[in-house]
Amino acid sequence: MSFDNLKLFRDIVQTRSVSRGAEQNGISPSAASQHLQELERSLGTQLLDRSTRPLFVTPAGRLYNDMCRDVLRRLDEFAASLEELKLDVEGSVRIASIYSVGLSEMSQLESRFHERHPQVKLQVDYLRPEKVYDSVAADTADLGLVSYPEPTKEIAVIPWRQEEMVVAMAPSHPLAGKDVIAAADLNGMDFVGFDEDLPIRRDVDRYLRANGVEVNVIMHFDNLQTIKEAIVIGSGVSIVPGRILKRELEQGRLAAVPISPSLYRPLGIIHRKKKRMHRAAQSFLELLEERPTAPPISEELVEVSA
Repeated sequence: MSFDNLKLFRDIVQTRSVSRGAEQNGISPSAASQHLQELERSLGTQLLDRSTRPLFVTPAGRLYNDMCRDVLRRLDEFAASLEELKLDVEGSVRIASIYSVGLSEMSQLESRFHERHPQVKLQVDYLRPEKVYDSVAADTADLGLVSYPEPTKEIAVIPWRQEEMVVAMAPSHPLAGKDVIAAADLNGMDFVGFDEDLPIRRDVDRYLRANGVEVNVIMHFDNLQTIKEAIVIGSGVSIVPGRILKRELEQGRLAAVPISPSLYRPLGIIHRKKKRMHRAAQSFLELLEERPTAPPISEELVEVSA
């Protein structure tokens, strides 16, 4: 009797389906059925009535399922407790993040975290949004940082913050001197956008359509850093999160102006459902959640230009 077999039976009972339980455990339905037959033969009693849809759990099956759940819960508690015992020696936190959270901001978070937990290793991987979800679902990352977060059957979402979007352009652009740019001012402009499969591109497209604006998308990229560089050389304007422009604004390489009506990009923290995080990961989550709400980008732009 292995832990994998206990989990397989629990999942079959939870889904009321041999095929769905098998899929969740990465085995074929035939292999799951064979295991059930051997299990019932060894116990000398029927656990599931597989002639009904959904399948029926017999009283013996419910009793066995309760045992499976208790053992697996104790296993999770043991693993979490063991991680806590090991934390001072070899604890680690694995973070998967979209590129646009910002290297500078993540560097500040890392510094603050290491001040509190100098023995903990913090590993940060920057990935495309779908890869962040994959990493969290596969448990190769403890936490993920994404924009436009969407929960799934495996992934839970913790809202993090709302980031104000701005119009970014080269300092020599005719719109650079404005205090506020109306959405209509972008009509017909050369535009540097995000790749069409990214949530931020779909959100910006919806915003432009809602305001009756058509832009001329001359370039599109999958990350903000490349978009910023394209704008610097005068390829067009773009709508991007204002927070990620701070360094370029201070250097005078870019200009940024608030847009009306306002547009915001939501950021979220994702983690695997029912995952009991070890103490180091929980501490990093608490650090993320304690960060104060960012001021309106219009205030930051005033500070930069002052």
